[in-house]
Order: sequence, then C-alpha cells, then structure tokens
Amino acid sequence: MKKSLMWMLTVVMSITFVALLYFQIMYLENMVKMRQEQFTEGVMRSLNTTSEFLEKQETLYFLEQDVNIIESSLYDSYGSTGDADLKYSVENPDGTVTKYTLSSEVETAKPKGISFPSPIQKVGARYGTMQEVIRSQYLYQKGLLNEVILSILRDSSTRPVMERADSTVIRNCLTAELANNGVTVPFNFAVLNSRNDMVYATEGYSPSAKDIYSIPLFTNTDANYTLCVEFPTKNTYLFKSVRFIIPTLAFTVILLVIFIYTLILAFRQKNLAEMKTDFINNMTHELKTPISTISLAGQMLSDPSIRKSSSSLTHLSEVIVDETKRLRFQVEKVLQLSVLDKTGSTLKFTDVNANSIIYNVVNTFKLKVEKQGGTLDTRLDALDADVNVDEMQFTNVIFNLLDNALKYMKEDEEPHLEIITTNLPGNRLEIRVADNGIGIKREDAKHIFEKFYRVSTGNRHDVKGFGLGLAYVKKMIEAFGGTISVESEFGKGSVFIITLPLVSEN
Repeated sequence: MKKSLMWMLTVVMSITFVALLYFQIMYLENMVKMRQEQFTEGVMRSLNTTSEFLEKQETLYFLEQDVNIIESSLYDSYGSTGDADLKYSVENPDGTVTKYTLSSEVETAKPKGISFPSPIQKVGARYGTMQEVIRSQYLYQKGLLNEVILSILRDSSTRPVMERADSTVIRNCLTAELANNGVTVPFNFAVLNSRNDMVYATEGYSPSAKDIYSIPLFTNTDANYTLCVEFPTKNTYLFKSVRFIIPTLAFTVILLVIFIYTLILAFRQKNLAEMKTDFINNMTHELKTPISTISLAGQMLSDPSIRKSSSSLTHLSEVIVDETKRLRFQVEKVLQLSVLDKTGSTLKFTDVNANSIIYNVVNTFKLKVEKQGGTLDTRLDALDADVNVDEMQFTNVIFNLLDNALKYMKEDEEPHLEIITTNLPGNRLEIRVADNGIGIKREDAKHIFEKFYRVSTGNRHDVKGFGLGLAYVKKMIEAFGGTISVESEFGKGSVFIITLPLVSEN
C-alpha cells in the first residue's frame, strides 16, 4: 500500500472518530443539562407547594384559635347568665351595622329576631325569609374570616418561627412533594431569617454547598424567612440517569485507541519493510564484492604466467585471505540477526574481567585505526571490573562500537577514538567509547538502536553495514543486565555509554 493512500485513510478515519466522539459528548452534555433542568423544576415545584402548605397551616391555626375563642365566649355567657345567646355585629356594604344574636342551641343556631317561615306562609314570604337567613349567616361567616385575617396580619409576626415552620412538617411535606415530582434524592434543609442567619438546620446541611435551592416563606406577612434545600448526592443522581451513555463513549475511545495502535503498527511494518529492503540491497553488495574479488583472484591463479611469479602469487594469496576475512565478517554480521531473536538460549554467562577483554580488543583493533592515520587511547581506570557476561558476545559488543566509531569518521580529519572504564556508585561499571567523527543528528539518535536502521538509507555505500550493529549491541547489553545510551553532537562526535552490574552486586 502506498504511503499517500495510508495517509488519506488515516485522515478520513481520524475525522470520523473525532466527529463521532464530538457528537457523543454533545449528546451526553445535552442529556445532563436536560436532567439538570428537570431536577431543578421538580425541586422548585416542591418548594412552592411546601411554602403554600405552611401558609395554609398557619391560616388553619388562626381559624382554630378564633373558633376556640367563640366557643369559650359561648361557654362563659351560658355559664354566667344562663342564656346561651352570643351577640355580635357585622358591618354591611352600605356602611350600616347590623347586630345579631347567636343561640347556643345547636338545632336552632340562628340570629335572634329572625324566625324561619312556617309551612302555612305564602311562597313569596317564605322565600324572602330564607334569603334573610342566608344573608345573615353569610355576613356572620364573613365577619369571622375578617377577624381571622386581621389576626394573621397582627399576630403572625410575633409567633415563633419554630411553630410556624416546624422542621418535621417541612421534612414530611418536602419528602412527599419531591417524590411526587420524581426526585428521590436525600436532602438537607435550613430556615434563614431576613439577615441570612440560620434559624435552624438539619444535620448535614452545608451552607457552602454549590447548588442550594431556596424559596421565601410567609410572603403575605411581615416575616422574612427563607427555606433553603441542598442535595449532597445530586451529581451522583444526575450521573446515574445518563450512565447508559458512558459505555458507548468508552467503546468509541477503545476503538480509537485500537485504530491508532493499528495505524502505528502499519507504519512501523512499512518502515521495517523498507529497512529490510535496504538491508537486502546492502547485504547483496557487501557479499558480492569479496566474492567477486576472490573469484577474480582464482581466475588469475589459473594463468600459467601468474603462477611463475612468486610476487604475484603472494599478492593474490593476500587478497584472497583479506577478502575471505571480510566475507566471514559480513556473514557474522548477518548471523547476529538470529542472535537478536533468541538471546536467552544462546548466551553462556561467565565471570570475566571487562578491562582484560577491552585490552585485547583494543590491541587487535588499534592496527586498523592506525592504518587510517588515527589513534586509539585506552584508560582502564576501573579498579573493579569483574562482570557476569557472555565473553564472546561482550567482545563483539566492544568491537562493534569501535568499528562503528571508525566507520563514521570525518574524511578531512584523522580519527581519534577513546575507551574509558570507571567504577560508579552502586557497584556499577561504566564503559565509554568516544570518537571525533561526524556525530549523530538528534532525529537519528532516537532510532539508531533499532534493527535495520541506518543513518544513510537506500542503496548507498558511502557507509557500509546492515543496520544491525547497534541493535545487536543494545540487545546484548540489556541481556547482561546493563544499559546503553548515546551522547552526540552533529559534526563533533559521539560518546556511547555502557553501564553493567559488577559481580559483587550479584
């Protein structure tokens, strides 16, 4: 698949997932907002009903008080005079005052001076008499209501608020009304006065709560009280009402993560395929050159004139030996690929002295550096250098680092390599391999330990190799229980730093 097509599919799928997530989040937000509005509406409706109920309770209280007063007056009048009649007056609409007498006899409770019509009276007279009786009763009831209203206006403000708004009555009324409006959430409430001082509050009420619903009480009187209600578990209640949307959002996020991960794998596989192609091209060239040279030397040896010249034979034999060594070295590089995939089964750990191995590698490699006109300095400062490693693989690691440093030397400057060993706190051995080569760019430094990765890619042969050396080095160092890192500045050189645990730590 072409990269352009992959990028196009990536953009389309990304836009699709982002749009899907956006719509789901917007739907969730609207659902929460709607549930919030429904909750608020139900709570305010319940508070209004509770406020009206308290006002009705207060009206009933004063009605009962006035009835008690009337009954008490009747009792006093009957007990003192023997006459059970109660006299009262009512102001008529035209301003005149009519006086009535209420009899204590239940069966004839009517104003004195007004007689019910007899059966033998005429219909007109009977009707007029009934009207007069009803009018008298209406005016009497109106007078009672006026007295109740005046009592409410006059006495309600002096009545203790604990009696006017009893906490038990409020709780029972609120519980019933909230349930009727579909709000079944625990609540706490408080009553505040005109200065917003708390008159009383239920246990658990928090005046600093974020969402507090309030409504004024007894608005038709001089008293200024406010009923405040807060719901500690409101957010949990709202979340439960929309929790069925959360799984769909979670599944979408999981699909997005899987898509991104698959996309990353696809690009890695494509890059790996490209690096393998580069590897095959480089390997073909690297193996073909010594084979061609050996083949040519063999053909020259078949020439009788060459066989008669001892100098020619010596030269051809040296060429064959050198190219054979070169071919063997390249084959070993290829074999390192299999070592990378099955490290555990091939390593043979032994306790060795790292300074001794480094010394032997340096003695062998120094000739190669001096042939290029450079120098290789060694400072084996570590007093304790015993490590538990595979001796052969550890030797290859040091050789690979030195060979890599020489490979990337500057064309206009003699190579200078340096290898240093020191002891670190915590029973660790540090090995530094430094060079003054071309250095590594920051973007390349992130990938140099990856398999098949080469700074110079494609079928280019200014730098020989398969892109396996540093990947092999990192794999081996990690198998030995150590770490490797690089410090490099492009154009000034690089320093590879290896740390290994000492035997004494193990």
